[in-house]
Amino acid sequence: MALPARQQATYWGIAAAVFFAALWGLGNVILPFLVGGAIAYFLDPVADRLEKTGLSRTAATATISVIALLVFVLLALLIVPMLVRQLVQLVNAAPTILGDLQNFLTTRFPHIMDQESVVRDTLVALGKTIQSRGGELATGLLSSAMSVINFIVFIVVVPVVAFYMLLDWDHMVARIDDALPLDYRDSIRQIGREIDRVLAGFVRGQVSVCLILGTYYAVSLMAAGLQFGLIVGAIAGLITFIPYVGALIGGGLAIGLALFQFWGEWVQIGIIAGIFAIGQFLEGNILTPRLVGKSVGLHPVWLLFALSAFGTLFGFVGMLVAVPVAAAIGVLARFGLAQYRNSRLYRGLVGQDEG
Repeated sequence: MALPARQQATYWGIAAAVFFAALWGLGNVILPFLVGGAIAYFLDPVADRLEKTGLSRTAATATISVIALLVFVLLALLIVPMLVRQLVQLVNAAPTILGDLQNFLTTRFPHIMDQESVVRDTLVALGKTIQSRGGELATGLLSSAMSVINFIVFIVVVPVVAFYMLLDWDHMVARIDDALPLDYRDSIRQIGREIDRVLAGFVRGQVSVCLILGTYYAVSLMAAGLQFGLIVGAIAGLITFIPYVGALIGGGLAIGLALFQFWGEWVQIGIIAGIFAIGQFLEGNILTPRLVGKSVGLHPVWLLFALSAFGTLFGFVGMLVAVPVAAAIGVLARFGLAQYRNSRLYRGLVGQDEG
């Protein structure tokens, strides 16, 4: 006989309370394990495909680990230093860029750039703020990350955790499936498959889209000669998961910088704009339909709220678990709504007569 609904709610409420208490009290300790688990989840389909080619699970995991190590070394030696350098240069150049904009507006539109103009005062204040606060933000992010976690331990623990979790992923899933309560096994499996579908669509699919577009934007902008092409492309790719926002912010930033760097060279400015137009075409017609799918079930507004709320409550660890928790809550809400629509509370006597 199944447990009454009140007892079920009590047990699941206790489980949720334990989960959030663990995030609150052990956030920094469990951070490497969460990151390692996320990496293993992301790479599990790759390991499954390698297994289908005839490799054992151990060989597939070892192959993925070697490739990941090479990519990490490449990023650590080449890409990350260039990103940091361009970020610092962009922050330092902001007052000069805004000063050039002020001079341009003064020449073309003198009536809005007089000594008492709000626009003029805003541009001057914005340039000073970016220079003073932007550098602090860039260095603060690095220093705070180093102070929150032991960076050396993080680098060592994450690959080890990811390797063993990827190696034993199928066994862990089977063990969890065996431990499901028999009365609710089918329902929990259904919910689990739906959560996995949403996460696979967003985490695996959308992260792949962000990486591909970020790489495309960065390489294309650098090839086009844009001075801060790498950091602009990284920013555009990073926020691509929000529909249109990545292209608008990245494209606006790139075209704005191109106007100052290539003023008068309209073909060059058109190339910069064309790069983002092609990127939007690739995202909307090729990448997102193939990698994410038509219905992910994770609305951007709900995602942003989850990231903000969990980030505020639990810090960086909260932001890591925000996406899977948001996906799980969304799936559970849809499941509960479906149960409600089939219940007597919703259907009443009229629904019974129609049935």
